Amino acid sequence: MTKLSGKIAIVTGGARGIGAAFSAALAAEGAAVVVADVLDGQSVVETIIGSGGRAIYQKTDVSNRASVTEMAERAVADFGSIDILVNNAAIFASLTKKPFFEIESDEWDRLMAVNVRGPFECARAVAPYMIASKGGRIINIASGTVFKGVPGMLHYVTSKGAVVAMTRCLARELGSHGITVNAIAPGLTMSEAIADDPAWSGAAALPTVKSRALQRDQLPTDLTGALVFLASGDSAFMTGQTMVVDGGAVMR
Repeated sequence: MTKLSGKIAIVTGGARGIGAAFSAALAAEGAAVVVADVLDGQSVVETIIGSGGRAIYQKTDVSNRASVTEMAERAVADFGSIDILVNNAAIFASLTKKPFFEIESDEWDRLMAVNVRGPFECARAVAPYMIASKGGRIINIASGTVFKGVPGMLHYVTSKGAVVAMTRCLARELGSHGITVNAIAPGLTMSEAIADDPAWSGAAALPTVKSRALQRDQLPTDLTGALVFLASGDSAFMTGQTMVVDGGAVMR
């Protein structure tokens, strides 16, 4: 039997990159998956179904409360419950490194709306269903940059630091309901958008790779083992924690 047989999972930002890998990994372990994204996730759904899994696509803007409410309602309407939420949607690949004093207020606000308020909105939407079923797993996606203090990305690093703090607070608030809340902090990961962008890949990625104990590019599939662990009963007595998965660049 697979580890997540009978479970229902929502993956925000699930249409491509790390989110698509997360969706496929959860489905391979037996979960029915809601691929939630502003981008079209139907191809991810079709791949999962073609492999014998169950999945649906729900267009979702995580910064919009009504859209997130519809996401949760669709998951329950189609699959009956919500057991796992993966807060993966975030703004990153489209960013350009710059000194903090060149970051415009509108860019700051938009990034915070997606990267910080998004996980909050999603957790708030699914929590009542998890509380009613006396359990659940919320998995937030932070970043290894939080522990490095990477320059040129103040708004992004700040947003992911907030995710770490949110993870701890949610774990305290939801623990009495049997709900665990943990986070994964990836290093620079060669998703499609990153691998195709010379500003992040190739020579630009070499300093990051050299900082790792395991000196190679990180791939989306490098994160799926940690994801399945946190989504399954294997991590039942673990909550409020942030797992850094970055090949050993951060050691703490």
